[in-house]
Amino acid sequence: MTIDIAGLDPAHIVFETSPLAELGLALHALSEPGHHPGLHGWATATTTALEPDLADRLHEAEFLWRNSFSDVFMPFAGVRGGNGRAGADLADDLDILDRLDDERFVSAALEFTCAALYGTGAPSPLSDPGMRARALDMAAARGPRQSEFTQQLLADPASVRRWIRRLFEDCDQAFFADTWRRVRVQLVADARHKTDLLRRKGVGEAMGAVSTAVSLDATGGRISIDKLTEGSTAATDPAVGAGLTLVPTSFGRPHLMVLHAPGWRPVIHYPVHRPELPAPAPVELLQLRMEALAHPMRMRLCRNIARSPYTTGELADTHGISAPEVSRHLTVLKKAGLVTTRRRGRYVLHQLDLTLVARLGSDFLEGILR
Repeated sequence: MTIDIAGLDPAHIVFETSPLAELGLALHALSEPGHHPGLHGWATATTTALEPDLADRLHEAEFLWRNSFSDVFMPFAGVRGGNGRAGADLADDLDILDRLDDERFVSAALEFTCAALYGTGAPSPLSDPGMRARALDMAAARGPRQSEFTQQLLADPASVRRWIRRLFEDCDQAFFADTWRRVRVQLVADARHKTDLLRRKGVGEAMGAVSTAVSLDATGGRISIDKLTEGSTAATDPAVGAGLTLVPTSFGRPHLMVLHAPGWRPVIHYPVHRPELPAPAPVELLQLRMEALAHPMRMRLCRNIARSPYTTGELADTHGISAPEVSRHLTVLKKAGLVTTRRRGRYVLHQLDLTLVARLGSDFLEGILR
């Protein structure tokens, strides 16, 4: 994923907190706790305390945020001529959402049911019969709730706007206002720190502090985000206001999301750094490690060197293969960072990095969910 920032004044790169964006991820965490094991306590306590009516409504609506994250939650990026600034509280953010024109609102809301259309720059289904039919077909394939929602959205966007706003306001009253007061302190502090870093040390340092998955290229004109999804956008579109907005989240890990819809201001929505958690491995390195372990002989070698250090000769004798063949397999494991070596006299000992291997499962999940 890339964002072109060539020629962009660094003053137009802003770090912002967004109550609505945080609510979106909080609702996702409630409906998909498996993505967020660190939030199980909060999710359980919050769900238990919900009034039955609101709990039922959230269950009926969870298809909206369980499997996707719509740009509906970041409307500040889609208001034409806007400044990329989010609201001070949820009511302000919802007012900004109300300012989106129907075409933009509908396109963003269709991400809930027709995510495959994202980033295509296709005509609006409100005015194009072919796109309307396609959106309805895709929603029908997702399920009856998605189909009903899409039909209502295309027939009467205003009613869907009112329904969504009322639901979010009820969530705010029931649990989110207290949650936001608690997490906002950390998010504001993070945004201030990154802003100060941007001003003192430049864009590259600020992006590196956002996440190890975010980097600035050598020319200083392109930001790359290490994700399995592909896409590109530019932060210099005058139609929506040149600039890039970065939004920290307490609920987002392991998700690192990039808003790159055509005609919208790009947004990087990143989880705040938690020093007690290791940084996720790059996707390319994760693939390299999994491929290194996939070979049957390397798996057998790992069985030995996981228990204690072995020399190349010992491994060759144990498995009945030549020392050069063992060396070739160990080289693959070393390139993937899975094996450490140390010298003992004239012998070189090889050992599996158990801590790193133990993280492969969590690294894999973070990589595909990022």
